[in-house]
Amino acid sequence: MNALLGMVTIDCVDPAALARFWTKALGVEVAADYGEFVMLTSQEGTGVRLGLQRVEQPTAGKNSVHLDLSTDDRATEVARLVELGARELAEHEVPGLRWTVLADPDGNQFCVGSHHD
Repeated sequence: MNALLGMVTIDCVDPAALARFWTKALGVEVAADYGEFVMLTSQEGTGVRLGLQRVEQPTAGKNSVHLDLSTDDRATEVARLVELGARELAEHEVPGLRWTVLADPDGNQFCVGSHHD
């Protein structure tokens, strides 16, 4: 039997504050709040949860693991996420795919991509 991906955990200084961003960004809810660790419900159909874990200091530099979100309307989704508190960092394109690199309010980078012809 292979292991299944059940959760991706982000280190952060204030899990509750970052949960407010990610619950709105992903349309999910807080499943459990243990103070030092907040677990969000999974998005419908994915089964993967997002965990937010308190650390003493923010990680310096680019995080080595990041979330890739997908959408049919990248520009609208990026604008919505920026309104929630994300910062837009870069745009990229390869044949068939465009994506925007953003940072959440704690500086953790993530991408929003869409397929194109």
